[in-house]
Amino acid sequence: MLIQDADLEYDPRDYPALLRPIEEGLADVVYGSRFLGAARRPILFWNMVANKILTLVTNVLYNNILTDMETGYKIFKRQVVKDMPLHARGFEFEPEFTAKVLKRNYRIFEVPITFNPREYWEGKKIKAKDAFVALWTLFKYRFVD
Repeated sequence: MLIQDADLEYDPRDYPALLRPIEEGLADVVYGSRFLGAARRPILFWNMVANKILTLVTNVLYNNILTDMETGYKIFKRQVVKDMPLHARGFEFEPEFTAKVLKRNYRIFEVPITFNPREYWEGKKIKAKDAFVALWTLFKYRFVD
């Protein structure tokens, strides 16, 4: 299964690279990372800072070393979500999904992706309040499932 944000910031030509770790038996879940060195247009500074903080909190709470927890580019085996209750209806999906994947010890693999971020005047929707919702979601699912 593939999740791709519908805002045209991610390039579908990255699908083969995202699928490869699953096809090779290295992963159950693959995250496309905007911070592993692939071509990208610079993003808004404070959005990047919020992303890095949320990823750091994820790594501390769940003892992992992800580079981009908030990516909108994920591929995973169907069995990963088959019995996983997901409650998110907005931007809190990424931390909820990540928390539950890590708690269930699924193998995550990250690959670099092309990223062409939009500006707010182009329709970007995420706001500062969403970072606080994500933070709460990470803590909540660390202790509750």
